[in-house]
Amino acid sequence: MREILSPLLEITSWKGEKLTRTEKAQFIDELTAEFKASDGLIVCDYKGLNTKAIENLRNSSRPEAIKVKVIKNTLASIAMKKAGIEGLELKDTNIFVWGEDQLAVTKVVATFAKTNPNFVIKSGFAGGIIVDAAKVDALSKMPSRNELIGMLLSTWMAPITNFTIGLDALRAKKQESA
Repeated sequence: MREILSPLLEITSWKGEKLTRTEKAQFIDELTAEFKASDGLIVCDYKGLNTKAIENLRNSSRPEAIKVKVIKNTLASIAMKKAGIEGLELKDTNIFVWGEDQLAVTKVVATFAKTNPNFVIKSGFAGGIIVDAAKVDALSKMPSRNELIGMLLSTWMAPITNFTIGLDALRAKKQESA
């Protein structure tokens, strides 16, 4: 592990203090665990976005249990390699968005990208495969699990509803004739 971390540039905590090698290793282990638990990971370019816009992205992702973090590319690549995610190219400035529900992750990212032209989707990892920006956009348009369940239930309820409407019409017709 020491050989991997030695070429890393200095990384600081949120207080501005330099992180030690053990803190970096701990951070990588935490990221690895989170990446393994997630079903969707999207890498985006955030160059040109201000802090308020990034906070809006984080706020919109919290209800869906989606994490948004700017991570140093070297640390992210080590964590992804340990998590079994390989093939994502990490260049320039990157913000990482990940969560357990890949459709929720794609919906949050695609919605945010529509309102912020400086936010560019680069690539992602969804369902065990590497996907490009076009596939991320296509996945965001798919119905979520709850929407699919709602559609299924409405399909199952349609015959019962029609039968009930028919019985009510028959009852009303018999009352008129009586």
